[in-house]
Amino acid sequence: MSDKLQIFTRNMEMNARLEAYVSKKGGKLDKFLGNIDETRVDLSYVKTARSALDRNVAQITIRGKGYILRTEERAEDIFAAFDKALDKMQRQIDRYKGKRYRGRGDGRSAAEVVEPAPEAIGEEILEEEAPEIVRRKKFILIPMTELEAVEQMRLLGHDNFFVFFNVESNAVNVMYRRRDGSYGLIETEVG
Repeated sequence: MSDKLQIFTRNMEMNARLEAYVSKKGGKLDKFLGNIDETRVDLSYVKTARSALDRNVAQITIRGKGYILRTEERAEDIFAAFDKALDKMQRQIDRYKGKRYRGRGDGRSAAEVVEPAPEAIGEEILEEEAPEIVRRKKFILIPMTELEAVEQMRLLGHDNFFVFFNVESNAVNVMYRRRDGSYGLIETEVG
């Protein structure tokens, strides 16, 4: 597990005691969920937080085949924040294991279902008109059904939207939560 566990810090020093503590406790997550590909622990100090009790932030992200689980907790002490995030992650793992992926039922793998998308033809934007893009984020689209997307949305704590590859329509879709608590689906197609 040690090669799968990555620890990152922001606005704080990583000392040997903290690294050993996080490695020891975070390394035990594979006992709860065996097929973990990567575990990422982000520890940060946010001095602009409203309350001094919320300045230390611990975020744990687990990636595996077909799922991503993420928790974030804040506390006055970084060790306490990490312990709270770890407890929350263990509860999420238990919930995920209870609602395990059941498969499509047709015997085909996700790689067989996915069709290569045609390359989109875009218009060039003049340099003087181009908006400034201040952040880019890349992630792997995991083929799943609409119900699985709702479950992943809940597991990740994404309350607003979730982008996924829909195996039923062979297209990239966006699942979003509406104000009344129900869900909406944006279906895309190349035009």
